[in-house]
Amino acid sequence: MKSCVPTREAMLKTSHWQAATSFFQARSAAPPPRALWRSSSSAQQLRAVQCSAAEMLVGVGSSVPETYLTNHDLERLVATSDEWIVTRTGIRKRHVLGKGETLAQHGIASAKRALEMAGIAAEDVDLVLFATSSPDDVFGSACQVQAAIGARHAVAFDLTAACSGFVVALVTAAQYIRAGTFRTVLVVGGDALSRFVDWRDRGTCILFGDGCGAVVVTANPDPEAQGAILGMEMGSDGEGNKHLHCTFAGGGLKPLGDGSTPSSHAAYSNIYMAGQDVFKFAVRTVPAVIDGALAKANLQKNAVDWLVMHQANQRILDAAAQRLGLPADRVVSNLSQYGNTSAASIPLALDEAVRSGRIQKGDKIAMAGFGAGLTWAGAIVRWG
Repeated sequence: MKSCVPTREAMLKTSHWQAATSFFQARSAAPPPRALWRSSSSAQQLRAVQCSAAEMLVGVGSSVPETYLTNHDLERLVATSDEWIVTRTGIRKRHVLGKGETLAQHGIASAKRALEMAGIAAEDVDLVLFATSSPDDVFGSACQVQAAIGARHAVAFDLTAACSGFVVALVTAAQYIRAGTFRTVLVVGGDALSRFVDWRDRGTCILFGDGCGAVVVTANPDPEAQGAILGMEMGSDGEGNKHLHCTFAGGGLKPLGDGSTPSSHAAYSNIYMAGQDVFKFAVRTVPAVIDGALAKANLQKNAVDWLVMHQANQRILDAAAQRLGLPADRVVSNLSQYGNTSAASIPLALDEAVRSGRIQKGDKIAMAGFGAGLTWAGAIVRWG
């Protein structure tokens, strides 16, 4: 006699069919508003966010240390010259953290300036993203920024993608807004790589500086508006890690160290960079990542108003501009004054261009970051 009890296989098929049916029914139904709970000192507050919002960039700010080193200062440290550095990199000086100064301090200052320009209160920020490879605390610096600016309703975390970090964080912010999870995101990009430079190695000490930049990304109140990120392209190649890295310098089995004295402090090595390999990677990758972002935006090169990319080497900037057909006055470059500030370089350059009136509301910007990992990220962005 045939059993009336369904077999395990039949039950699995039924459950899979039911799950698929429920999924497609949910996809076809109108998405409900998503609610976010935020706590306050008085009571729990319900903050509703509609799905499918478009993001817009509404504020930018930056901050760098007062202390700086010129190429002539470096002549006293290593066998180099101002002419040699400028010819090969375009850099004339770089800002570095002073004694007792922290990266978070500049993250806080840049965040406040960006919020002030946007006209948005810190209490209205839902998320703080800090793109950095060199936080003051190994557990991250985003929460320090969140607390200091008074963004008490925001979740905060760090994101590490080296010199590509700001663009990656900007794209991440846009996705949170488009998903309806958050309305306002503060994106901070900053690094203090002077802490990890061998100041007797002329191959690296001439390049890096410290600083921070921040951008406020918020949901556009116009439900028909297009997002500010018109197209993006990102990628990674871990095989290239050997060309640029800053690795942990400690040994293993720390719990089994000899003696009864406290364990030794953890430490990282200085930055290692195979300069020629990284330069070739950048020259090859930057045009490709911008082309990819343009294709996804369904735009031609002549639609780009400005090039604001990672400030690593003037020759790389010039090559990217030539590929886009942009004249020199449409390339935002402050490399000579700050050097390579890693995740800070794009927002720092953007801040100067916006505040000087060069970049106007509605302008289309080609952004590109590239660096350790190896990583690369490009985006076509509309300002304002």
